[in-house]
Amino acid sequence: MRIGLIGAGGIARAHLPGWLELGARVGVYTVDGSAEKLAAEYAGRDVVAAGSLGELLADCTAVDICTPTPTHKELALAAVAAGRHVICEKPLALNAADAEEIAAAAEAAGVRLHPAHVVRYFPAYAAMQRAVASGELGDLAVLRFTRGGARPQWAPWFADPAQSGGVIMDLMVHDIDIARWIAGDVIRVHAQTRGVEHATGAAQAEVVSATAVLTHASGVISHITGLWGLADQQFRTTFRVAGSDGLLRHDSTSVPGYRITAQGVRAANEGIPSSPMTESPYLSELREFAASWQEGGGDPRVSARDGIEAVRIAEAAVESSRTGRAVEIRTGITSTAITSTGVTSTKGVTR
Repeated sequence: MRIGLIGAGGIARAHLPGWLELGARVGVYTVDGSAEKLAAEYAGRDVVAAGSLGELLADCTAVDICTPTPTHKELALAAVAAGRHVICEKPLALNAADAEEIAAAAEAAGVRLHPAHVVRYFPAYAAMQRAVASGELGDLAVLRFTRGGARPQWAPWFADPAQSGGVIMDLMVHDIDIARWIAGDVIRVHAQTRGVEHATGAAQAEVVSATAVLTHASGVISHITGLWGLADQQFRTTFRVAGSDGLLRHDSTSVPGYRITAQGVRAANEGIPSSPMTESPYLSELREFAASWQEGGGDPRVSARDGIEAVRIAEAAVESSRTGRAVEIRTGITSTAITSTGVTSTKGVTR
């Protein structure tokens, strides 16, 4: 395989070892010269720095987009136009309209588009989904998810909600995707954010937390909480899934071997969740994506529509938090990968 990796930050460094383990030759491209530094760190391995985006796209089978969210649309459309399969870090875009445009372009070009919702590949979440799908919990009732850690300050774009989408779009989108994966499409969102998301350059950025209540078409209710905390905030994720026949609980801080690992020399608090006790979820994700464009490889567990809907729900949550109103979501599938229709605000509180 020939892979074009765009980006050289923390998530790119989590993906690169996976591609090498899969036997890929990897070209790396960045706009700031960091591609050369990353390639040098892998001297003797099949990693090279590309001099331009065009050079990268001309010499790869698939593109792996590991760049800041505001760049996803332009890069994904360029890769699709070159006829390359695309895996793109979450969120797929900052709004559902852009996510749909990317998916439509990929579908028209006949290439794979894989939104990189890696939490689906973490063992606890995958096991939970299998238990629900097999009926072990009976009829689902209430799902609760939490995710939090130190507020990201290693790159300035996180502090601008116009670029990152804030704590809901950047962090909570993980659990929004999981909730929809488990309980189906979402028809209503009510959310609230506390704290100042737009950092002002102060020495200590403010704590930001958000909560979203999702009403699924199935009648299931999901409660999702996200936190960007102080610099010493321990990264932690939890879930609690209740059904008529049982309850599943998980807390990352109680799992032996669960850890946050640095990817190269990184800024304080910048790390990637991982576990030495299982296969890297990033490797599992990349293997499934790579298999999907090969004969008989099957479909990956994350579809283009999944990426669109995660963005749509997160966008609705951001709107609800801004207005204080619940937001209704109407989705209609117009193709195998794409949904149309947007969101409308309504008064009232969901439960």
